[in-house]
Amino acid sequence: MKASTKTSLVNKIMVAALVSALGMQGVLAQEDNNNPTVPRFQGQLLLQTVLDNTKCMTAASNSDGAAVTLQGCTGAQSQQWTFQDGALKVHGNKCLDVKGGNAANGNNLQIQTCSGGNANQMWDYNIWTNKLTWKDHNKCADLSGGSTADGTPIHLWDCVWNNNQVWNTGYSASALPEKSQVGQSGVNKCTSNSQDSMCQTSWINSAEDFCLWAPPSPGNIGDTEQHEVAWCTKSGRGTRVIPNGTLQGVHFVETPDYVQITGVGDFTKININKGDQGGELDNRGPDGKGNPIGGLLYGNTFSNAMQYHEWTNFMSDSQFCIRACKGPRAKELCNHIYDLMGCEWNMPANYAPNTYEQCKGDDAIPMGVYGTSTFHQGTAPTPPPHPAPSSSNCQALPSIASGPAPAKRSLQKKFVPRFPEQTPPPSAKGYY
Repeated sequence: MKASTKTSLVNKIMVAALVSALGMQGVLAQEDNNNPTVPRFQGQLLLQTVLDNTKCMTAASNSDGAAVTLQGCTGAQSQQWTFQDGALKVHGNKCLDVKGGNAANGNNLQIQTCSGGNANQMWDYNIWTNKLTWKDHNKCADLSGGSTADGTPIHLWDCVWNNNQVWNTGYSASALPEKSQVGQSGVNKCTSNSQDSMCQTSWINSAEDFCLWAPPSPGNIGDTEQHEVAWCTKSGRGTRVIPNGTLQGVHFVETPDYVQITGVGDFTKININKGDQGGELDNRGPDGKGNPIGGLLYGNTFSNAMQYHEWTNFMSDSQFCIRACKGPRAKELCNHIYDLMGCEWNMPANYAPNTYEQCKGDDAIPMGVYGTSTFHQGTAPTPPPHPAPSSSNCQALPSIASGPAPAKRSLQKKFVPRFPEQTPPPSAKGYY
């Protein structure tokens, strides 16, 4: 990402990203001036708790007064929410509703038939903090007790820096829209393989099965960042395929909280201009839309076709690194405000050429965090990168070649139970 466009990103998400990393409380991130109260993604959306990327906000039924609980994500209609006219709709004409307009902590949320202008059905969504707030109240949609068990009720609670209140928005990989965002140059519903594909749905699964973001036509990363498309090692997903001979060293590591791939190659073969020292692609960008705009990333490592809501990818003409994070530490481990620092500073790891491997590993120290201090890009002196985390169980591979993607695994449908008993209110655990 170019430094000129990154200034606004630092201003907007430095607080949100670093607060989550350092455990500070009571600081509000700035909202986007264009449309601060709805997600950047459009259409019917899944709302997933940051505590578990596989669990979704769910309406227990299509009846007035039905409870809103947490359930495993299946993509069912009871999990398809639409932001419209200040309300959050499900089943077409039902809205997320504060029962009786009662602002007390612990008041369980429900759905009711939508009625225009009903204050009990008005919600704001902050694209930087990913909080869902009852409009004109300091009350947030909160996961009771921070429990990720199926059937856990979702209720009101004072808005605080608590992971119980962080809701990512996205899509089921099996029901993608044509375009996920306004202003998107490519598409997310990718149907035909072509080296001219404009697919902006990417995957990261293993050392042999992953995608990188690169220009649709020859250019520098800094000039094309909003329009990059997915280039993948495997065909069959409607993307462009990375030509054989492009990748000249690949190192995959799976940790408890992310997957990461680092390596080298000749990336002029995927339209990066020779001599380009590169730039950063990520899920947010300077305006919350991401670079590329509308780019989505999925993987099968932790759960089948799970969406990664936080990811960062540096690309140059000869080096790459990509990390995709899950869970409550995702923002700090996939922090993307150090866009000028490059791969080896942000993701210290193995970049050796002519080596192809797949490993298990430990989580890295969050980039930019040094004990109780935090480095701000541009401040002198620049600290050294953290040491590379330890890895183990590495499996050597002969090389990485393009080929067909593995057959898709069907998503398991789960029964949505009736409303459970009240669970305890959220504890202090889970604060950023």
